[in-house]
Amino acid sequence: MDFDDAYANGAYIAGADAYPVRWAEAASGFRAGLDDRAQVGLPYGPSPRQVFDLFLPNGTAHGTVIFVHGGYWRAFDPSTWSHLAAGVLARGWAVAMPGYDLCPDVRISHISAQIARAVTAIAAETGGPIALAGHSAGGHLVARMLAPGLLPPEVAARLSLVMPISPLSDLRPLLHTAMNADLRLTEAEAAAESPLDMVERLPVPVAVWVGAEERPAFLDQARWLSTAWSADLVIAPGRHHFDVIDPLTDPMSPMVRLLTS
Repeated sequence: MDFDDAYANGAYIAGADAYPVRWAEAASGFRAGLDDRAQVGLPYGPSPRQVFDLFLPNGTAHGTVIFVHGGYWRAFDPSTWSHLAAGVLARGWAVAMPGYDLCPDVRISHISAQIARAVTAIAAETGGPIALAGHSAGGHLVARMLAPGLLPPEVAARLSLVMPISPLSDLRPLLHTAMNADLRLTEAEAAAESPLDMVERLPVPVAVWVGAEERPAFLDQARWLSTAWSADLVIAPGRHHFDVIDPLTDPMSPMVRLLTS
């Protein structure tokens, strides 16, 4: 198998290069429309990238959805994704989007620990249930939050749902890709950081989401996790890796309704 081709998303999506520009423009416009309901760049750790953006609904929030972005642990920050908060906010929930340090400056295991600290910091600023959603590498990171002991017990007790979207659940195939020059995964770390191998997990409902038009490797990754965890699996018709997250902007989408139920 050509692992670099198997995990190449943009090469198989028409107009792929235009997506990041559109995301950034939509995110910027969305933040501007929120005024003081957008709290941007709240620190949770010592580095400049260890910050989170918090978006508040009108009135008291029913709970909080934390969205963790993807980018193969090597790209992006929360400012690209703000518009994805629209659907959840419209249903009266707060949305938090944490950033994290990127590979090769840190290892994936360090990023998992950072997201745990971010979730803990966000929990201290919000009330009610907490649902975790993450896309691609972010799907890996939210799945990792179910490892016992990673989150403080009082935070773990507030988790209502974990939704890995197009997740990377088994990191071992990435050992055979060129991107591992940045990821610096070893066999041991790939196994330890693979949600697929998390036999012990927090007893939190999990819904795995993936686009029907995604690369076969990502469909496999989603199915593997769903099977290993006996979790619900949604294969979204007509969706590919870059637009599978678009339903987060729609308060009536099944994705948003499940996160806020």
